[in-house]
Amino acid sequence: MDRLPPKERMKISRSSMPEQDAKDRARNFLEVNLGLPVLAAQHEAQRCLDCADPKCVGACPVGMQINDVVTLVLDGDFIGAAKKIREDNVLPAVTGRVCPQENQCEGACVLGKKMDAVAIGYIERFVADYERETGNVGLPDLKPSTGKKVAIIGSGPAGLSCAGDMAINGHDVTVFEALHEIGGVLVYGIPEFRLPKDIVKNEVENMKNMGIKFETNVVVGKTITIDELMTEEGFDCVFIATGAGLPKFLKIPGEHLGGVYSANEFLTRVNLMKAYDPEKYDQPIYDCRGKNVAVVGGGNTAMDSVRSALRLGAKNAYIIYRRGEDEMPARKEEVHHAKDEGVQFMTLVNPVSFLGDEKGNLKVAHLQRMELGEPDASGRRRPVPKEGSDFEMPLDVAIIAVGTGANPLVQSTTPDLDTTDRGYILADEETLATSKPGVFAGGDIVSGSATVIRAMGAGRKAAKAMHEYLTAQAPV
Repeated sequence: MDRLPPKERMKISRSSMPEQDAKDRARNFLEVNLGLPVLAAQHEAQRCLDCADPKCVGACPVGMQINDVVTLVLDGDFIGAAKKIREDNVLPAVTGRVCPQENQCEGACVLGKKMDAVAIGYIERFVADYERETGNVGLPDLKPSTGKKVAIIGSGPAGLSCAGDMAINGHDVTVFEALHEIGGVLVYGIPEFRLPKDIVKNEVENMKNMGIKFETNVVVGKTITIDELMTEEGFDCVFIATGAGLPKFLKIPGEHLGGVYSANEFLTRVNLMKAYDPEKYDQPIYDCRGKNVAVVGGGNTAMDSVRSALRLGAKNAYIIYRRGEDEMPARKEEVHHAKDEGVQFMTLVNPVSFLGDEKGNLKVAHLQRMELGEPDASGRRRPVPKEGSDFEMPLDVAIIAVGTGANPLVQSTTPDLDTTDRGYILADEETLATSKPGVFAGGDIVSGSATVIRAMGAGRKAAKAMHEYLTAQAPV
């Protein structure tokens, strides 16, 4: 397809993503967004202005060559586009679905200064879905073997991204995962309706076809230590990508009651323990059917939790957030989808305590209204309680989605690994090298909770430094 002149391209309206009807999808776990057909994807690619200095590439945490991908889509070379994406991003079907493009590549799009930005995420997803549906995968070329062994601890986005780059550079890569499924937060934290598990499994299969090995049910720090990996198992280099999966709570009375969950536990039970499919699996969660369910928080994890609760049969599903909607860190699309599905938003409200019945189960939330004061360290206006504004509401299930902290297991069993006072691993900003020679770390275990794509960017940064470290050691 030939490119139109720039003035003609600017007249083309942005493609809309087909999606399930809101009333239907609110009661099923099938994927909400349905993907663009071929003509719509090429229509969207036609909108790209083909900038000489593409700002979108610089704004992508993994540096995907978006302009080259768009050109290949316009040419109808969709497998070539997939191969181009995989040079920088081993999980295009994932990031095309869950990446916050509006704050990154699309946020930097020149076209977006005057009209809607090019739907880069939609194009990326189209390319990844096309190769999966046709069975013709555009795997990147691999360099000759270096003979070096690399261990990746954790199979979340940072670990997978690092593994992909290391394999491309010719290293022998093994990924160790503590759980029984590969994917980390991609499989336990993001629900089926936003990221189907088969999509993640397919991307993992593609990585296996690149020669990457995966070992599940290996808890590094218990099953084996980093020192044992580097001595007894003969790994030349290690990348720690264990994420930040230690739940944070509100520290208010009543959080011990039945029916009060951390978002991590709730989503893990829904996703890995198949609570989304009660016909085949015993529902391993406090029954949401016909109940009042509230999620405390305003990020993507909160949206995932409340929308899952709705699909599990909640009578009323609430978001309780202490700031206003404008301050919510969740993607705009997720907030929009939640509202369409019937989630009720209670902003400028904060829990004070939870009250239970005689059996120790949650029955009432004691809440307080807030107002916004001066900005805090995050740059957002600090929520301040309004005197005399307390009220109560009936509640059967509460899910706390206010962030996570660093799991200390790997750090506690690696004595020469320096950490921060909050338990995160200290790593060089440029190389992600830790205090232990040959050991690198990145993603949430270094930065704290972040997005999938930022974790992948950390994985790529570490891989570059690890490759340089290993090749510097290679015999001349």
